[in-house]
Amino acid sequence: MIQLVLLNYKRKRKGDVIVSDENKNNAESSNPGEVNYVYQNRRYVGRKETVGFVLWDAAQSFNINTYSGRFVTNVLQIDLGLQAIEQTINGIWDVVNDIFMGAIIDKTRTRWGKFRPYLLLLAVPGLILTALYWLLPILFAGRTSMDITKFVFYFVLAFIREGIGTFQSIARTGLLSTITPHPVDRTRLITLANFASGTFGEKLPEQITTVILDLIDNKVLTKTFNATQKQLYLVTFVGMGLFTTIVSSGMSMWFFMNSRERIMQSVESPSLKQSFKSILNNKPVLLLTLSDFLSSFGLSGSKQDYYVDVLHFASMTLIAGIPAAPLSPVSYSYVPWLRRKFSSKVLYIFSRYIDNILKVPIFLIGCIGMKKDFSGGIYQNKWAMCVVMMVWEVIWTLFYGLKSVIGTEMYNESMDYCEWKNGYRTEAMTSVAKGLAAKVANKVSSVITTILKKAVNYNTSAYIEGREQPNSVKFYLFAMFTVVPALTSSLGIIPMLFYDLDGKKKEQMYNELLEHRAAMQQKVNADAKHVTSASASESAGE
Repeated sequence: MIQLVLLNYKRKRKGDVIVSDENKNNAESSNPGEVNYVYQNRRYVGRKETVGFVLWDAAQSFNINTYSGRFVTNVLQIDLGLQAIEQTINGIWDVVNDIFMGAIIDKTRTRWGKFRPYLLLLAVPGLILTALYWLLPILFAGRTSMDITKFVFYFVLAFIREGIGTFQSIARTGLLSTITPHPVDRTRLITLANFASGTFGEKLPEQITTVILDLIDNKVLTKTFNATQKQLYLVTFVGMGLFTTIVSSGMSMWFFMNSRERIMQSVESPSLKQSFKSILNNKPVLLLTLSDFLSSFGLSGSKQDYYVDVLHFASMTLIAGIPAAPLSPVSYSYVPWLRRKFSSKVLYIFSRYIDNILKVPIFLIGCIGMKKDFSGGIYQNKWAMCVVMMVWEVIWTLFYGLKSVIGTEMYNESMDYCEWKNGYRTEAMTSVAKGLAAKVANKVSSVITTILKKAVNYNTSAYIEGREQPNSVKFYLFAMFTVVPALTSSLGIIPMLFYDLDGKKKEQMYNELLEHRAAMQQKVNADAKHVTSASASESAGE
């Protein structure tokens, strides 16, 4: 076991540690008690690995998953009742597998690291299964929405993909905390990756799909290709699904080949009991988890459902975002300044909930002019709502960079807190805690939303057949996108009022972690010397 740790952590490569000139002297002294260590500009991740991390981060969002609900409902055409059953069972599986898979990863010790092996091992199965998922409408063409065989294949694929996705998600969250030991370097990576993804293609597949859907809906492509709407929807979703799957898998593999883990793991891996204990005595994780649970439980409809079924304007996503687009990169520029001026919890609360809070006035504006039968109203006027959504996009985009960075970094800090508190790291189980409660709430919310959708008589085939939803259904879709999530998710603010890992406490934590890691490195070096001496003695005896 010692040898595995040594293989991983004693290998040195040129450029592993890069320190800015202004902090060069401090870095050389490496004084554990140094003041303001948290804010030093230390860099451990080189240029090539940074590029790989950016591509890898982009790969996580290079998809059309925002349209997966419409794909299952309108293209694959699975009955809403059957979808509710699948969501319930898969939700339970999603919760259960997190715990065991997190424990498996925390016990992993290899020369390639703790998390990186899973990126490699699951890449090919994930690629194949995701490709089959998007090919289901072709494989089961002509089957009804109640066809059990079609549903079983969809269910099994979703079940297996969920397990693979859990491994990948835990590995992704944990890996970020191990590739660099320094909070400033980590924040730099998060900021750069989110900036690059948001500017150069995070939503590109979704935007392309949106434009194609509008061209289909307005009969432009139906006339051009002499095809039905149903046929064109099939080609669009299958084609975009396969394309994004292949590209994102390639970007993930490139990162695996150009990355390494730098945070030293203890030789002894924590038991399942220790892993659970590390979460229960981790106040930051508990508060963040409870906040995620309460906010994720908020009932929420799909923005795409509102844009497509009510406004018949799928490109609203693209057009409404045009004024805000230049602001997205700008929103990252003042994140470091904000972090120095305000506490983490203030920044977290404000950035996380500003977009939902702004949906309340959107709802009130949309209801102007609405009649008792839900007809009329500004919410059905696509151009008026386009202006309203533009304003909404501009305001919350100003805080997009902060939202992207602060939440991720706070969870990374909570992983460091575990090491500070317990003497060992449990990134995987911490990642599980990060997502578990939110998953439970999200799955329950999704099931309730699907059931409500069926209860209000949402017609799953109306859109692809060119028919309108009733006004009552249109109003339901509008309310579920705006006022309902704003009201039901606001409880997530309460736990964060008690978050206190900031200021002097955080500085103390990182200074003491320096001492702990230095002592652990000395122990590993001593063990290595002992192993080398023993091997030499054995060779001499022979």
